[in-house]
Amino acid sequence: MIWQRLAGILLKYRLWLILIMGGITACLAYVASKVELSYDFVKAIPANDPDYLAYLSFKQQFGEDGNLLVVGVQTEKFFEKDFFSGYYELSRQIRAIPAVQDVLSVPTAVNLVRDDSTHQLEAVRIFPGPSVSDSLIRLFRSLPFYQGLLYNPGTGAYLMAIRIDKNVLNSPGRTAVVNRISEDAANFGKVMGVRMRLSGLPLIRTVMADKVARELKLFLLLSLVLTALILFLFFRSLIAVGISLVVVLTGVIWSTATIVILGYKITLLTGLIPPLIVVIGIPNCVYFLNKYHSQFALHGNKIKSLVRMVERMGIVTLFTNLTAAIGFGVFCYTNSSVLREFGFVAGINILLLFVISLVLLPTILSYFPEPEVKHTTYLENRLMLWILAGIDRAVFHHRPWIYGGTLVLIGVAVLGMMKLNTVAFIVDDIPHSSPVYQDLEFFQQQFNGVMPLEILVNTRRRSGIFSLKLLGKLDSLSQLLASKPQFGKPLSVTEGIKFAMQAYYGGNQADYRLPNEFELPFIAPYLSTRKEPGRNGSQINELLSSFMDSTRQIARVSVNMKDIGSRDLAALLSSLQPRVNRIFDTARYRVTFTGTSMIFLEGSRYIIHGLKESILLAVLLILCCMLYLFRSWKMLAIALVPNLIPLAVTAGIMGLAGVHLKPSTVLVFSVALGIAIDVTIRFLINFRQELPRFRYDISATVRRTIHETGLSIVFTGLILIAGFLIFSFSGFEGTRALGWLTSLTLVLAMVSNLTLLPALLLWMERHLWKKASAQEPLWSVMEDEMDIDLDRLGLHQFNQQEGQEGGSR
Repeated sequence: MIWQRLAGILLKYRLWLILIMGGITACLAYVASKVELSYDFVKAIPANDPDYLAYLSFKQQFGEDGNLLVVGVQTEKFFEKDFFSGYYELSRQIRAIPAVQDVLSVPTAVNLVRDDSTHQLEAVRIFPGPSVSDSLIRLFRSLPFYQGLLYNPGTGAYLMAIRIDKNVLNSPGRTAVVNRISEDAANFGKVMGVRMRLSGLPLIRTVMADKVARELKLFLLLSLVLTALILFLFFRSLIAVGISLVVVLTGVIWSTATIVILGYKITLLTGLIPPLIVVIGIPNCVYFLNKYHSQFALHGNKIKSLVRMVERMGIVTLFTNLTAAIGFGVFCYTNSSVLREFGFVAGINILLLFVISLVLLPTILSYFPEPEVKHTTYLENRLMLWILAGIDRAVFHHRPWIYGGTLVLIGVAVLGMMKLNTVAFIVDDIPHSSPVYQDLEFFQQQFNGVMPLEILVNTRRRSGIFSLKLLGKLDSLSQLLASKPQFGKPLSVTEGIKFAMQAYYGGNQADYRLPNEFELPFIAPYLSTRKEPGRNGSQINELLSSFMDSTRQIARVSVNMKDIGSRDLAALLSSLQPRVNRIFDTARYRVTFTGTSMIFLEGSRYIIHGLKESILLAVLLILCCMLYLFRSWKMLAIALVPNLIPLAVTAGIMGLAGVHLKPSTVLVFSVALGIAIDVTIRFLINFRQELPRFRYDISATVRRTIHETGLSIVFTGLILIAGFLIFSFSGFEGTRALGWLTSLTLVLAMVSNLTLLPALLLWMERHLWKKASAQEPLWSVMEDEMDIDLDRLGLHQFNQQEGQEGGSR
């Protein structure tokens, strides 16, 4: 009776409710227009994580490590006159871009020249202009400092490193800067007939952020068009389509505004929420409209049909949206901030979607004419009736085949899950056919990658870096890193000192080494940070100071590495740790691995572990909801089995197909469970509501439920499957996997709930009959034979209206 009274309130104050909802939505639409994109790369890791705190400390001491964009080219004509002059001009053009802080390339490379009058090493451009000569080329190639850093001497590949202002990288202005650099490089490559390669975290982040923005709009539009088309094919009514779109668009506006109100920004995950609201909101509309049409077909009274629609579908939709919200909301309990944001926004707005559907659907429908005959013909659709009849025959006459097929699927699932691997890559979501991925592969082959890894060596005493013993240990660490094919050329204070040693001895390549104890006093003045009046000071100081802190207590070793994946990265660092400990006695030194690569590794670990835990939590919370709803442990088992099996089968298919467990794919299970359990709840609640009408005849009630609920289950299943398949057209492989894996899970869940679930109900027929008979008052609360008194609900004006319309009919 509560839901009847609520229906009376909704219809009695329908105009006010529509105006209030419209006003709220208009205000939230203005708020939603302020939504911004997120350019943060490390939000997956908790703010109090020790590795994250170490990374923040590193950035405070040494600045950003992920603000280098690299441009590469492979050619044999690099030092030809036209090519080099063009490359020189390209370097100058890029340096002139306001957000570019520095450009390190062959044309800007410097040589250190000993000046005995000042006891300093002056930095002199090797190539003072766009012209090039054999002597200058020989000079450049005689400097080991640049080998493996700016060029690969074995393959003819050359690199230009561009340092971009970190403040610009964390703002929308980054797109214009990255596009400007890309255009300048592309124009140069077009003129010279070579392919220019671009990579680095600024480029990768920008490409991902811009794709998120484009796909948010595209998927939202596609989901609206696709669901509108399916709705029209289903109901053959523009009114039904229009009202449904009003409901989901209201949900989209509210969800986007929620992101802004909570101070969040659009990320790869939160960008999925508006399309998800469309996909999840449409089934609400289908079930409400289907109940409205089926009730109207029984007695032809529009208002009573609306009241019955709210009465019968209100409780069902409440619990289905609640379980879906749980499926998303459990992410709030993970340690990953990006997951918490996604879970909180999605969970809240799925619950708000229930309120929007409950308020708008009956109130707006009450202003429209009664459904015409053509609008309810789908209830007698021949194809659907044939499909449901086939399900009926399978459930009642071929249950052993259902059980056998289920066991086979479980066997496949177990076999596949044994092959599942957990691994994630920094560029995991970028397709391998993408130029961004192919260019990254170029740098990984030619320079062993562009992903930054930082190693800090704390000597635990001021000025502890400039001791020969420590310098030798740093050099040993650099050699250890250089011996690994996963790492590029390490840079540290030792490389700067070697460069200075070579300059001190007149540029002899054999003197690119560390000084011994006799040479150190002579070369030390040339490493001084002192500035003489009227001079620029020691340029070598800039190189050295970037690899040590102001107290000269902490030394920094920077190295770029390949994107080898979280699993191999963890194994590599674990294998390095004992050898690093042998170089640096842990009692005297503290060695810390940090940088973007480390933060990525920790972030991936947090996300994957958090998602696994959230699935278990979602199952537990949904168990509580189901137990409250059905008050039976055996009914609980019946409800869970048809939903857990599809999840297991999907995991098995992932293993067999070689799809790794990573943040985007683990997300599938929690999302699919929250949505798929909706079908079970609708089926079982309809079964519970119909049971008293058939005098607790389990077989008759199951047959009735298959034919009555099956129609809506199939159509909403098609909408959900089609909605998630849209994500399969994403430019991100992770989003693609989310699309087709979730669709696969929902297909399996729909089939399982229409075959295995009723089969299990029949298998437990005797127990359910006793349980239902003992709880007759509870099970008959919403019996269809109860008449609806519109006058008692305060809807007497509708009673008169229906009487006049009935007389005219």
